[in-house]
Amino acid sequence: MTPERTQLATALRELRARTGLSMAALAAKTAFSKSSWERYLNGKTLPPRDAVEELCRLAGEPDGRCLALWEIAESAWSGRATEASEAAQADPPSQAPPEVAPRDAPAEPPEAARAGHRGVAAVAVLASVCAVTVGGVAVALLLLPRQNGEPRSSAPSAVQGPHCRGASCEGESPMDMYCAASPTTVATRRTATGAWMELRYSEECGTSWARMWGARVGDRIELTAGGRVRGSEVGNEADADSFVYTAMTVTRPGTVVRTCFRPAAAGRPGSGRSGGREECFNSVSR
Repeated sequence: MTPERTQLATALRELRARTGLSMAALAAKTAFSKSSWERYLNGKTLPPRDAVEELCRLAGEPDGRCLALWEIAESAWSGRATEASEAAQADPPSQAPPEVAPRDAPAEPPEAARAGHRGVAAVAVLASVCAVTVGGVAVALLLLPRQNGEPRSSAPSAVQGPHCRGASCEGESPMDMYCAASPTTVATRRTATGAWMELRYSEECGTSWARMWGARVGDRIELTAGGRVRGSEVGNEADADSFVYTAMTVTRPGTVVRTCFRPAAAGRPGSGRSGGREECFNSVSR
């Protein structure tokens, strides 16, 4: 699997987890089959743009970042597809496309591995650019009504509710507890390094947490409320290519929450990295 497709599949799997939908329920709510979603989320097949948009809608997530990742993956795939087409011009036009590789297919060829660093770099650049756009329209998006359409069938919804509420959520993952299905984005900030941090609040769970993206290995985000501190760090490149969340802490409406970003280069003179200082902001949960 190419690095571009891996990046996209990781983001889509996170969104699917947020919806709480099974593969069958996801198929029932969209125009794509269960087997198609399995291929999309495993990275075996590049999903159509419409599939990405529908999953973002179901997860209540602005689609800007995921569509940027999709465009990168699609461009990389198109380039390889063109090369393959030129190399196989002798094949009849009506020849059926090759079967999708099974789950235990051999590892990617050396040339795909060599393209890895270039792909990851391209993802980081475009994700940062996309983040600027998303940040600029965040308030407008939050004011617009959610565009979640009704299910196409009369079957009951398979969306799971939160697995915890109040004190039972303290220190738990917002993703694992399904508190991140439809949270309120309280505040969003872009740091001097280009990373983004965001404070989120779930009324159903009665909790707040912070997340960051566009960060680098070693960067850390922390949330402080009522004397409790929750933090999370970018541990590897896979983390850097996705959202990184803190654990949840219980907050009530009106609670002052402090969110801090600590870049890996903070406190290291001569590191050569810009913006190597801690950045914090206070917000009121609602």
